[in-house]
Amino acid sequence: MQEPLSAIDLKLLALLQQDASLTAAELAEKVGLSQSPCWRRVHRLVQEGYISRRVALLNAEKLGMDVVVFCTVTLSAHGRRSLEEFEAAVAELPEVIECYTMTGVMDYMLKIVTRDIRHYEKFVRTFLSQMPGIQEIHSNVAVTTIKNTTALPLSTQLQ
Repeated sequence: MQEPLSAIDLKLLALLQQDASLTAAELAEKVGLSQSPCWRRVHRLVQEGYISRRVALLNAEKLGMDVVVFCTVTLSAHGRRSLEEFEAAVAELPEVIECYTMTGVMDYMLKIVTRDIRHYEKFVRTFLSQMPGIQEIHSNVAVTTIKNTTALPLSTQLQ
């Protein structure tokens, strides 16, 4: 049975989602614990699945990946097999960095990142539109990023 999250646990999670490179000593100082109990708490948060992984967030613009497209996909068939085939195929496409099943008129929403608009067009023509069972694809190209965060709103957990 998992322990409920304490205010200190939430603070640790907030700190780690801002900078996962913080050491146990740095975390301990920021939350007012000694290093060993702090490390045990972080270890428990990992073991209980609150922390799924630690990664480096890359600068897409610096890497020349300037185009972000939100693409909606509607399938022609909605049987379990069609859904599973589409999801398995999308999971293999590195340009698709997020994929969600949706309610409403479309079946899926994909977030796709490419070098430029020509690369996106080639991606759609070569891969996405060639997948079996796709009825419609609609693309919305992002023009300006207003907010882009990976941080979850943990402060709402304390209310």
